[in-house]
Amino acid sequence: MKDYLVIVESPAKAKTIERYLGKKYEVKASMGHIRDLPKSQMGVDTENNYNPKYITIRGKGDVLKELRKSAKKAKKIYLAADPDREGEAIAWHLAHILNVDENSECRVVFNEITKDAIKESFKHPRPIDLDLVDAQQARRILDRLVGYNISPLLWKKVKKGLSAGRVQSVAMKLIIDREKEIKNFKPEEYWSIDAQFLKEDTLFEGAFYGINGKKEELKSESDVNKIISKLDNTFTIDKVNKRERKRNPAQPFITSSLQQEAARKLNFRARKTMMVAQQLYEGIDLGRSAGGITGLITYMRTDSTRISDTAKNEAAEYIVKNYGQEYLGNTESKKKKEGVQDAHEAIRPTSVLRDPKSLKDILSRDQLRLYKLIWERFLSSQMAPAVMDTMTVHLLSNDIEFRATGSKIKFKGFMKVYIEGNDDNKTVEDKLLPELTEGMKVTSKEITPNQHFTQPPPRFTEARLVRSMEEMGIGRPSTYAPTLDTIQRRGYVTLDNKRFIPTELGTIVNDLLEEFFPEIIDVDFTVKMEDDLDSIEEGKNNWVSVIDGFYKDFHKRLEKAEQEMEKIEIKDEPAGIDCENCGHEMVYKMGRYGKFLACSNFPECRNTKPILKEIGVKCPKCKEGNVVERKSKKRRVFYGCDQFPECDFVSWDKPIARPCPKCESLLVEKKSKKGSQVQCTNCEYQEEIQS
Repeated sequence: MKDYLVIVESPAKAKTIERYLGKKYEVKASMGHIRDLPKSQMGVDTENNYNPKYITIRGKGDVLKELRKSAKKAKKIYLAADPDREGEAIAWHLAHILNVDENSECRVVFNEITKDAIKESFKHPRPIDLDLVDAQQARRILDRLVGYNISPLLWKKVKKGLSAGRVQSVAMKLIIDREKEIKNFKPEEYWSIDAQFLKEDTLFEGAFYGINGKKEELKSESDVNKIISKLDNTFTIDKVNKRERKRNPAQPFITSSLQQEAARKLNFRARKTMMVAQQLYEGIDLGRSAGGITGLITYMRTDSTRISDTAKNEAAEYIVKNYGQEYLGNTESKKKKEGVQDAHEAIRPTSVLRDPKSLKDILSRDQLRLYKLIWERFLSSQMAPAVMDTMTVHLLSNDIEFRATGSKIKFKGFMKVYIEGNDDNKTVEDKLLPELTEGMKVTSKEITPNQHFTQPPPRFTEARLVRSMEEMGIGRPSTYAPTLDTIQRRGYVTLDNKRFIPTELGTIVNDLLEEFFPEIIDVDFTVKMEDDLDSIEEGKNNWVSVIDGFYKDFHKRLEKAEQEMEKIEIKDEPAGIDCENCGHEMVYKMGRYGKFLACSNFPECRNTKPILKEIGVKCPKCKEGNVVERKSKKRRVFYGCDQFPECDFVSWDKPIARPCPKCESLLVEKKSKKGSQVQCTNCEYQEEIQS
């Protein structure tokens, strides 16, 4: 008989922990939450202090039966769910169901699933933190009040299957507002002047700066011509500024920065990043000789960049041994940002000694890539800054100033291991200038005026949207991935070339919310609500008063919307073609992924078709059909013949409307992080695409 019962969320976690704790411990998995609000009704008594009605989740009966059976035999029960609000709530629900005193030392938390961390955590059990439980409960009830009141209204007034939410509706509004900015954007003309200078046999580049030491903007071609007309062929070096610049490493990952960097460098969606990170956290079987099932990273839902002294010391030893003392950085803890809970550490490897190469044959491809990203980011965060030698040269011709800049990496520091990505895929490179001194004369070899137009703000990628939500204080680390997933599943937005575009349906819903529930999609209101919810967690606020402060006004708006919101009929738009099955007219309908073609004789005829986008290329296989853009089940773009299934031509790469100049075969456009290339599908011919 086992003396102690330990309850965690997942079976993988249970196996790992049971092996560490030994024979006296039985470790069971609750498979997440055991109780929740009912799906079929509101489940919140708004007349009685917002009292929640919790029920056992459907399908959890057998799990609960097993837990009760084990609980009766155990001398003591430990509740070891994840170390966050959600985990604390799971522990609280289990305590109620299994008759465990919530004030007893029944709660065990750990930031990493390693033998030492588990053993140490069981030396320090504590009571359930009711402030954390109240914070989770308040969020759950608030989301239920919003979702279960507005969603049925949208079903009645617009169409079934829609939803609104406290965080998802604000995220949707950010995307829609950005789209409006892009559509209303009026480009403005501006010019630049680039120059190539010759110093002896060495060419270097510079650009126009201004006149008489004052920066000037060039707004038209006439402005440019005035400048060029005053230039001589010879320029004098007026100033040479040389300085040493340090570049500090990025801090170790928190949830949001991990999602952003995985999107940039690994092309992972936020949901996938969290799924793979969960696997690494819960434990991977490294083989008996390497310790069996072991958690490889610390807990992945965190907004803290704090690192334990043990991890810092281990990293310091590794850096000195593998790179040298000069690569070791100053690892003093930085001041934490306001509002950061700091309950546990940043996301890091549980042991930096377990380098990615040693796990190459053990982890799956996705697991290895994400682990490598986390390992390199953490190690680099403990390393010395990179040192750059920079040089700025001021060149004069008749008081007209050009400037040339150059830089050289003097000491790589952390860049030897890792460089943070960016949304523009820019890389750090040496840009060298020749040795130049004040008073020296150089010749302008080529002066090139360039016309430009200001560009609208870019559409949101997942990484950009997560970053914006984090910066504004909308949602919390655990909510980003499910929020992005929800607005796509509801058909409010689509992803095109990895960028969010609002659908007609999303715009309609947003307009209704803006008219009748402006606070739900107001960024400032949402941020204040997040702060109020956090204050519950800190024990500074009562959860009932926070909910009540919101619900009183919300309920009035709801009653007004019920009476005044007009029913919106999304009419089917005629497509101008007939159904090949029954002869009735085909129409455009709005679906989960945007518009599609369907027969107007529905439900008698259920013929549907995707809307195909032609790319202006004849099918290279059947020579009769046209190549069209299609999407796979996972929404990945590919290209195929519009005569499918008669013709089965298919290509992941975009075909080009001209043959290979060498062998007359099909040319395709291949995309990579470095840019795009045109390549032949038959021979070695290739060419760069000029941007």
